[in-house]
Amino acid sequence: MKAIKLNKRAQGFTLIELMIVVAIIGILAAIALPAYQNYTKKSRFSEVNTTADSVKTAMTVCLHTQGTGSSCTNGKFGVPADIASGSGTANVDSVTITATDAAFKITTKGTTAAGGYTNVLDGAIANGQVTWTQNGTCVAEGFCQDQ
Repeated sequence: MKAIKLNKRAQGFTLIELMIVVAIIGILAAIALPAYQNYTKKSRFSEVNTTADSVKTAMTVCLHTQGTGSSCTNGKFGVPADIASGSGTANVDSVTITATDAAFKITTKGTTAAGGYTNVLDGAIANGQVTWTQNGTCVAEGFCQDQ
């Protein structure tokens, strides 16, 4: 029987070279996975922000058409009704709307999948105009921006 001789180039990788490659892949995965999870939550929370903005628009339009903030109650004059906790979408847990002649308040909460943060829009009414400020737990986490 003849022995097959391989030249030096055809021997393949050594065990240490393979272990280095596996270690590099492991380190990259350890860094990428948390960043990906945060990115996913942030994209899910965008639905919460969109919901809050649509309610904000409805409240502003209601004020301009009705003339008083207290007329803009839940389910009237184009203002959507509150969404109770647990009956929202996969990303929006609840929406609470409060309206008086001096102020509006919209509190939108995300589900656990969206981070569980809240987006609170406070509207101060003066001379028929609304000035909105944004706060809530989403601002500190960077999931929504102060307007």
